[in-house]
Amino acid sequence: MPASQPHQDEAADAGRDRPAVRWRPAACFRRSLLAALVIGQTAVATVALASIMPLESGYLPNLLLIGLFTLLHGWIAVGCWTAVFGFVIRRLGGDRYSLARRHTEESLCKTALAPTAIVVPICNEPVERTLSGLREVYRELQRQGRLKHFDFYILSDTRDPEVWLAEQAAWQALCRELKAEGRLFYRRRTVSLNYKSGNIADFLRRWGRRYRYMIVLDADSLAGGETLVRLVRLMEREPAVGIVQTSPIIVGAETLFARLQQFASRVYSPLFASGLAAIQMGDAVYWGHNAIIRVDAFMKHCGLRKLTGPGLFGGPVISHDFVEAAYMGRAGYEVWLEPSLAQSYEESPPTLEDELIRDHRWTRGNLQHLWLLMTTPALRFTHRMALVNGIMSYLASPLWLLFVILTMITAGHAPQPETTAPLPFAGGAALAVGLGLSTLGLLFLPRLLAIGDILVTGQSALFGGRLRLIASTLLETVVSLLLAPIKMLAHSRSVVCALTNVPVHWAGQNRQEETGWGRALDEHRTGIVLALGWCGVAGWIGSPLLALWSLPVILPLLVAAQTSVVLGTKSSGSAVDNAGLLATPESREPLQMIQEAGAGMPLLPGGIGLSNVQQAILLPTMNAVHRQLARVRPEKQTTAALIRHCLEHGPDQLEHRQLNLLCRDRQALASLHTAAWQADRDSYWGSRIASLIDYTRLSLGERLETTDRHHAPAQRPVRGAAASTLSLDTVDCG
Repeated sequence: MPASQPHQDEAADAGRDRPAVRWRPAACFRRSLLAALVIGQTAVATVALASIMPLESGYLPNLLLIGLFTLLHGWIAVGCWTAVFGFVIRRLGGDRYSLARRHTEESLCKTALAPTAIVVPICNEPVERTLSGLREVYRELQRQGRLKHFDFYILSDTRDPEVWLAEQAAWQALCRELKAEGRLFYRRRTVSLNYKSGNIADFLRRWGRRYRYMIVLDADSLAGGETLVRLVRLMEREPAVGIVQTSPIIVGAETLFARLQQFASRVYSPLFASGLAAIQMGDAVYWGHNAIIRVDAFMKHCGLRKLTGPGLFGGPVISHDFVEAAYMGRAGYEVWLEPSLAQSYEESPPTLEDELIRDHRWTRGNLQHLWLLMTTPALRFTHRMALVNGIMSYLASPLWLLFVILTMITAGHAPQPETTAPLPFAGGAALAVGLGLSTLGLLFLPRLLAIGDILVTGQSALFGGRLRLIASTLLETVVSLLLAPIKMLAHSRSVVCALTNVPVHWAGQNRQEETGWGRALDEHRTGIVLALGWCGVAGWIGSPLLALWSLPVILPLLVAAQTSVVLGTKSSGSAVDNAGLLATPESREPLQMIQEAGAGMPLLPGGIGLSNVQQAILLPTMNAVHRQLARVRPEKQTTAALIRHCLEHGPDQLEHRQLNLLCRDRQALASLHTAAWQADRDSYWGSRIASLIDYTRLSLGERLETTDRHHAPAQRPVRGAAASTLSLDTVDCG
């Protein structure tokens, strides 16, 4: 357990003495301007659409189509104008109201640091990859000479014993390597309540009062030492601030899909983040990671109640971060997004399927916010709009799908003059084309502004030069258009599953695996079948216009599996990288922290042919580690039966629940260890010991002497397979 540290209850005096910055009038003006631009533009577009709608399609379809268009056009207009705000702010040299620009470098350097916990919630994550990233964050603070102000907590919700035994062993190895005993801690909850937010809450109940701040990192997060120190100092000088959120960019991409996400994040995100920060100001949102939180305020005001609604709207809050930011704002604290804070990183899912799996979980969590909007009083308007925006991120997909279907039907019923090219809205062809182009402009203007921002600042060389930057943007845009119908259908399915309360499997994310044909076909078969069905309908109706109008949606669905396989392989990513495309500053010249975190330096013994459960039972050092972390439980008949079964048939014949029971029982681990080493040669454990002997001989490069002087770990004579064969000292593989 962590050593107790004195907790300072008050914020830094320097921050309390400084007059509060009056940012709310500026925020009110900016938000009003954004609303006027969005509403005005949407109103003009809606009137234009209504004037060219064909009467043949009927009153109700027309009304529904116009309503959907108004909602969706307004939503994408918000995104476009946010990027415009970001471009203007960046061209003006930054936002003078931001936290980072309120304080000089000299004043920040003079600000003392406060006790801070860096917490990393994990669940079934790749162990060595996750802890390699945490190791680099630790070393970053060590290089800064600021380590004494920070403690690190690995908070595990892993249920698979193969994984959490590896977590415990890797944590112990990392503590030895870094000499971090008393500073780097590990805790695994045996009862996982309320997902990630429950894991954080469990940490706060146990150790929260020892720290003034906590910095939350995800399993794939990285943060530079300077950024971490600056976050603490900003909080010390701003006692009215409850959360500061950084804007992490994607690094470490290997597959083509991940490289596309990495490029988009590095090129477009600065614009959107700057615009969002300029509009939200002190009413920003929290993204759940790469952020610093004022612990006492969070503990006092951000507890999440269970929802009491029907179906989806009952149970624990899944997407907790936006809600916690809203509660922090309701309590009078400010929440800021600071895009100017560099060296904040995360990783992208390596394949399209993994992104859709993640979105499937996020859809359920975001739609829960509908109930919170209706039942939670006193939330600030900006935080309510942030919740609405999160809901629309996924609800927009079925709305777009319905809009596309209605548009296709309208196009199919439109008159088709023989002497002119067929158009869906024959009564106002020019206006329809102009309306379509203006809508496309909303989608593509942010891309143009982002490229312009890079070119104006002279940073194109960091992306491989102007030509490669433009070519990369075109490639990313084409692939985005190809993926849009696939994501629209997948998100629509996720919305239906969420609203019908279909259970969601909550497991760890894939960080490295590629996509195969079987997985791709299984994921996209529904879309392929629907696309083929629609082609059949168009052919049966005999409407060339309907087929032509459907092509941008149908074609990507038909080739979804092929697209997924091409994007989800490392070879395609390497090919694009070798061509100098999709380059980012971090991929061209990665920081030491990014390089070493991506290398995944080994923390666990490998190549010995034993599973983690088998290692926990056989290897002396591993058994000692896991016994130390296990609990002392009263002996029960059930446990004794499981021990006998494990000794006779091995752990492979036990369920995860049974293995969890054995591996967190100190006495059971000790009994299994002693009995396994006393097993007969031809038994299950005897064969495992024999394979361990072969590995040890190979690794030591010498023949082991066979003597009768070797003893079991409990210092008793060894019988059976190990009696005259192997010294326990030679298998200290931990």
